[in-house]
Amino acid sequence: MKKKKLLAPITLTSALTLSMFAPTVFAHDDLDQSGAEKGGERTVFTDEQLESLGEPLIEGAKNVNFLREASAVQIEQIREGVQNNTADVYAHKGYAYVGTHTANGGNGGVRVFDLKDPENPVEVAAFAHDEIPGTWNEKVIVKTVNTPHFKGDLAVVSVQQLNRTADTTGGFLLYDVTNPHEPEKLGFWEVYSETPGTHELYLTTQGNRALVLTANPYTDYYSHGEEKDFQIVDVTNPRKPETLWEFDPRMLPEVEEDFDGYNWESPDGKTRPVFSHSVMTDNKGHYAYVSMWDLGTVIFDIKDPENPKYMGRTDFASDQQGSAHSSTLAQGGNILIETREVYVPIREGYEQSYGYTRIFDIKDKTNPKLLSEFKTDLVDNVEDGVTFANTVHDPKVQGNTLYLSHYSGGIYAVDITNPSQPVQIGQYKSDQAFVWGVFVDQNYILASDMGQGLKVLLKNNGEK
Repeated sequence: MKKKKLLAPITLTSALTLSMFAPTVFAHDDLDQSGAEKGGERTVFTDEQLESLGEPLIEGAKNVNFLREASAVQIEQIREGVQNNTADVYAHKGYAYVGTHTANGGNGGVRVFDLKDPENPVEVAAFAHDEIPGTWNEKVIVKTVNTPHFKGDLAVVSVQQLNRTADTTGGFLLYDVTNPHEPEKLGFWEVYSETPGTHELYLTTQGNRALVLTANPYTDYYSHGEEKDFQIVDVTNPRKPETLWEFDPRMLPEVEEDFDGYNWESPDGKTRPVFSHSVMTDNKGHYAYVSMWDLGTVIFDIKDPENPKYMGRTDFASDQQGSAHSSTLAQGGNILIETREVYVPIREGYEQSYGYTRIFDIKDKTNPKLLSEFKTDLVDNVEDGVTFANTVHDPKVQGNTLYLSHYSGGIYAVDITNPSQPVQIGQYKSDQAFVWGVFVDQNYILASDMGQGLKVLLKNNGEK
């Protein structure tokens, strides 16, 4: 297995020099040769520029009837003159954890905001920004963990290389954030070095055991099968992460033994892209849901994480681009919501459409059944060409309300009380929105806008 020695932090000038020669497409299908640039579609605004934006669009009915934007704040410059931009967002115990994307050389790390006063979020810490030069940190998950080796609040952070062939490395970092004002690095897990790294990940617990599930796009392809895209890592001792298991798609009867790790000759006669993009689990850490682009959402029983069992997967109509991007669960884990990041709306042999959401009944996990498809008003604007602006991105659920981050559409709220008939009940869209992530807490809804930073939404009537 080819590994590179982890470098000591280097100067900002050197890190930026590395990124000058890096590709500008990240976090989608980097190998599709479409030329799409997610990070370059929107301006990164300063706090002063944010004040000049127009009023946000806020529409709502039912439980989102009284939604309002309580605050909007850009992340701070942690290096003089360098404004990073945001990626995903997570919240834990009254603090928001905001990942960062690739703008201005990356290395923006994770930003921690104190949300005690949601109308005035205060950035109180940054971490993972000075560990590995030439990288970026899109995804962060924080959970309370109690193992024989660690007790407290554990953060896991994805590490991706701006240039996979540079003398850097990818994987994930682990931090003790029991005191969110003073994060402490605990450990690092490294994936095969000539891959982009870990794009998305998930932290779960099983009793006194902690696990990180990783989505490492193109690891199978670039390592020629030496490592795989989806891996399960034991972080019970976060200072010594240990890989337990990895998924080889060739174990499935519909994937041939000569599969090259990316180009899949699917049963519908098309050559489809396959790679692991995202992963999450149910609340008990019993089942994993792995978004594997055109292979669909692949479901595993991971109650024995050294020996997971393949259960089933979603699939697509022959005229649908797959693009299974991310997922979430609803109604006690019986409903799976799958979002599809389609940013090239016209491809020969496929329907003309940007990415939309699909909802499945997974009471029988060996046989997911499609219940419905939910499309927003942006999905059919195919004349806009290759763009991320019009595709759905990430899903989150609270009760029977589905929240979708949707780039230029902001956030859509959807009533899924009847998952066979989803109904849009609200939308939040700031002026010049480009929303990457959404997180739903009992007290607020958080949005991370790639150009505008952290947005906090509250309900005027105080209802939860």
